[in-house]
Amino acid sequence: MNEQRLSMLKKFTAEEPNDPFNWYALANEYLTESPEKAKEYFDKLLLEFPDYLPTYYHAAQVYIDLMEDEKALSIYTQGIALAQKQQNSKAHRELSAAHQNLLFEME
Repeated sequence: MNEQRLSMLKKFTAEEPNDPFNWYALANEYLTESPEKAKEYFDKLLLEFPDYLPTYYHAAQVYIDLMEDEKALSIYTQGIALAQKQQNSKAHRELSAAHQNLLFEME
């Protein structure tokens, strides 16, 4: 984990706490080395910025990594609905494919 980048991202979230991208970037910084911490930030995004579509794919992946597949399915489903609402066909395809893959893996 790059401590300098992490420090900079934390500064951005403090300066602009209402910008979901800052929280998203911070969550992604934690993905590989601290998935539990990443999950905290993704949960914050899902709760406080539910219309920020990029959150859904990565948040679901964190839950899969933490072996919480049912929660991941729920997040994918919410993201698919949001992508439809926002008419974002690319995100809709990606989320739908990931959802189907997870369902297949859970069988």
